[in-house]
Amino acid sequence: MFSRAKQYLSDRKEDISDFTGRKRIGKIVVILLLLYLLVTIILGIYWSSEPETFSVREYSREQALKMEREPVPGFLLTSTLIHMSETLLNKPGGYISNDIMPPGLWMDNMPNWEFGVLVQVRDMARSLRQSMSRSQSQSAEDPDLVIAEPQFNFSSDSWALPSTESEYKRGINALKRYRERLSRPSGPEAQFYARADNLNAWLGDLETRLGSLSRLLGESVGKQAVSETLSVAERGDPLTEPEKGEVISTPWTRIDDVFYEARGTSWALLHLFKAIEVDFRDVLVKKAALASVRQIIIELEGSQRPMWSPVILNGDGFGVLANHSLTMAAYLSRANSAISDLRSLLSSG
Repeated sequence: MFSRAKQYLSDRKEDISDFTGRKRIGKIVVILLLLYLLVTIILGIYWSSEPETFSVREYSREQALKMEREPVPGFLLTSTLIHMSETLLNKPGGYISNDIMPPGLWMDNMPNWEFGVLVQVRDMARSLRQSMSRSQSQSAEDPDLVIAEPQFNFSSDSWALPSTESEYKRGINALKRYRERLSRPSGPEAQFYARADNLNAWLGDLETRLGSLSRLLGESVGKQAVSETLSVAERGDPLTEPEKGEVISTPWTRIDDVFYEARGTSWALLHLFKAIEVDFRDVLVKKAALASVRQIIIELEGSQRPMWSPVILNGDGFGVLANHSLTMAAYLSRANSAISDLRSLLSSG
């Protein structure tokens, strides 16, 4: 009897010890999980900070001194494009759009900002290859720009085999080789033609992109759009009230996505236009278009004002709360209007 009781107590002691050990392990796992979540949240907040604007003139001057070169026409624009691309890869958190682990996996504002910048990098790389580096349509394409342009058009969300970052780095290196050949003291082995028609071709694509973004931003509160079928004059009683158009609205799940894509777009364009102001200065002065470029820069600088709200507010246009999308749309619309004026001046004789 005594031995059975002793055995029973021994078994109970082991059970209690096992239970206590499992409970301790469970607590450790929960604490580690909470710490992991806390660290990822803090990292996510830090990685969500947008890169600061930079001086394209100071950066280009530093690059010219480092390379022991003179900043010839095209040097600033190419250097700006290089630095913008490097910022995508080297900002806090690096390139986030292809992350498959937290906190990058959870984030959507910064990936949309990155996409806005990336679209402008792609457009300018294509313009350099197709027109700005060629004297006419029958001229040969620059060999390094032939590499750079498709590299930046590689998938933006590939994380391996190959990764997006590695492909974009190849594009950056190709741009650096083009810049090096363009600015050789012995004589340029690459070309850059700062002509009005070359700039106008890029502006034409930009005008449609900004128009689309402005519309998406403006539709954050919904708007009535006239159906194409109503554009044809109705053959009825002219006193009959016309039908109202359908209401078009950006889905609420995409409002912040569109806003941050617009922020990335305007960040990239601000630097590109500052470089264009220098590299195309002669043609801008000749066409009396320098004031239009500076007006565009002013509007784009306004779109980069600090965000004090932790979330993107979507108040009614005349409501109590602010509407950040409509504010951004106003800046982009005014910039787009100035771009239209600039194109008219460049097209004039």
